[in-house]
Amino acid sequence: MPAAHRILILTALENELNAADAPEGVEVLYCGVGKVNAALCATQAILERRPALIINFGTAGKIDPLHDGLLEIASVVQRDMMAMPLAPRGVTPLMPEEQQPPRLESGHPGVVCGTGDSFVTAADDWLLQQKVDLVDMELFAIARVCRHFGVPWRAFKFITDGADDDAANDWQAKVHLGAELFWRHLPHVLKQS
Repeated sequence: MPAAHRILILTALENELNAADAPEGVEVLYCGVGKVNAALCATQAILERRPALIINFGTAGKIDPLHDGLLEIASVVQRDMMAMPLAPRGVTPLMPEEQQPPRLESGHPGVVCGTGDSFVTAADDWLLQQKVDLVDMELFAIARVCRHFGVPWRAFKFITDGADDDAANDWQAKVHLGAELFWRHLPHVLKQS
């Protein structure tokens, strides 16, 4: 079993965050893109490493045009759970809400993230109605696994694009730019833990 780390940082890709820059006692794990990869990584990390806190860092597209930079996530919804008419969008059908609420809260102030296994190039009415500020592809799965195992989570997202027609090019150009902001902010997060 690997050495215990009090804090684990889960991120999708190596070009988002360099593990070699992590401070002592903090380990970075790369999950891969999407909810399935994120859920597998988070589950394995919790079972093997028993962390005190999981932090998800990653990139995101902004739905609210006023947002930029590094943002902390207060809550996350599952934007691509669309099992209507069995349940409203964002709600897993045929499952008690206490087992999987449609909105997972970090317990920290911040913005609302919408997670789904699609790269968003346009906002839709549902995202606006749910007051989703930004979109990603991993956080809901990580937060759900953390909730299941009783592990606290926090999340920080760096805005790379406007979730529009230029999103793919903008993401590729900016994917690596959020790491420095995150590493500068991490000591403040660790003091709160």
